[in-house]
Amino acid sequence: MPPALARIIAQLKREPSRTGSIVITVFGDAIVPRGGSVWLGTLLGFFQALDIDGSVVRTAMSRLAADGWLEREKVGRNSFYRLAARGRRTFEAATRHIYDPPPSDWSGRFELLLITKAADREASREALRNAGFGSPLPGVWLAPSGVPIPDEAASAIRLEVSAEDENGRRLLSDSWPLDRTADAYLKFMKTFEPLRSWLGRRARLSELEAFTARILLIHHYRRVVLRDPLLPSALLPRNWPGNAARELCGEIYRAVLPASEQWLDDQGLSESGALPAAAAELARRFRS
Repeated sequence: MPPALARIIAQLKREPSRTGSIVITVFGDAIVPRGGSVWLGTLLGFFQALDIDGSVVRTAMSRLAADGWLEREKVGRNSFYRLAARGRRTFEAATRHIYDPPPSDWSGRFELLLITKAADREASREALRNAGFGSPLPGVWLAPSGVPIPDEAASAIRLEVSAEDENGRRLLSDSWPLDRTADAYLKFMKTFEPLRSWLGRRARLSELEAFTARILLIHHYRRVVLRDPLLPSALLPRNWPGNAARELCGEIYRAVLPASEQWLDDQGLSESGALPAAAAELARRFRS
């Protein structure tokens, strides 16, 4: 294993356990485009490369199923998993945020949501954050007009506001901690720049190493980008690092994608046998 990838894995092991989060990344990034269901043994083979014990993975899978993120189907003695409705809704919104280019047109206006009931606030908080909304006050959420509103916030009072005056800009600065997001992008680039340099020397990863690099790349990137509202460039600070981070992520992703897909061809199983071919949208990720 190249030192650049080994360091990323070592850093992951120093952090609090995120096995469940990595599982969701595997499904959303790699399994959903290939039919959505995968054998537990395929997942255990991947996590072995991260030196994460199978019992830890099984525990994480059970918790995700109990929390409504995954569904399990038994075929004989084998277990197969797919994203449940909650997981599919969450990653459908996240997919646009992670892989699509930032919107190039903006009306100069923002969507303002008011959620008055405490129970509704709690139920919609995570979905709104994952959709790119920021919150300057409890129960108040803001995003550029045109951002899809998640189903969990369907009961919110909706208003449109302008961000062109000083009050609008103050509202923006109170809604999103852009300094912290910028720092997180810089940390992401520091972590993955050595891997990009290593790949740039035409070095090659094994198929399992390529799949590992792909999943850890998206695992780290989505933790940052899903907290980024993807504001229009006119509203961002100069030299915003989000642009460079997306370029780096896309370059590595495209470099490791073919070999990582070959690993799934060889090792991935669903209830009906080998995983189906990837959907066409996979090839369009990070392409513009």
